[in-house]
Amino acid sequence: MPDDMLLAAIRQNAAWCHLVASTHGLTGSWAPMAWTCSTRTPPLYPDAVTLARAATAREVVDRIDPTTPGASVKDSYATLDLGNSWDVLFEATWLLHPDFAPTDEAEPWSIVGAEQLGAWLAGWAGPADVLRPTLLEEPSVAVVARWADGTAVAGAVLHHDDEVVGLSNLFQDADTDPDEAWSGCLAAAAECWPGHPVVGYESGTDLTAALARGSTPLGPLRVWVLTG
Repeated sequence: MPDDMLLAAIRQNAAWCHLVASTHGLTGSWAPMAWTCSTRTPPLYPDAVTLARAATAREVVDRIDPTTPGASVKDSYATLDLGNSWDVLFEATWLLHPDFAPTDEAEPWSIVGAEQLGAWLAGWAGPADVLRPTLLEEPSVAVVARWADGTAVAGAVLHHDDEVVGLSNLFQDADTDPDEAWSGCLAAAAECWPGHPVVGYESGTDLTAALARGSTPLGPLRVWVLTG
């Protein structure tokens, strides 16, 4: 079961990267060992995501554009050695989030519409042009938020496939308890796609919060960035 969920989480994340790249006019490629994009992807998104533990550095690097610093590879099993020109940008842990049934006590979250996306992006505080309005037209995507006086005080992106719901871009403001944010976004996932496992990855204090909320670690990952 954990290995099945790990593979589902990895493939879900690669599918999300593929979708985001497509909204920027880029075309990703699928192969047994990795998803790759031969053109540099948007900020925060990798040029490759390994799909199999047996993937080699050559199989990945030969299918992207490693000619300029900033190219990146999501090493989904933390097994690659990309050489001296590559540094580890960060390490993280794949997670299976617990089943969560919405309750009347939970603060309500809502699906973000096109007219609200700018305010959601301001709350998220990431690059403004990475997540484009066309994503909201995708039936597999729900951008969700909790609002207070027109401000997104917490939010996340949910991306669904036949197996799982991928959770990413979770944020909360300084006045929102992380456990409250986790409960809210998991409740939103349960409302959008009942009965589907929720997967993702986290690092640092976000990982600590997820584990405290009861999430199950599935395995390590690394993101490499080309520096020379």
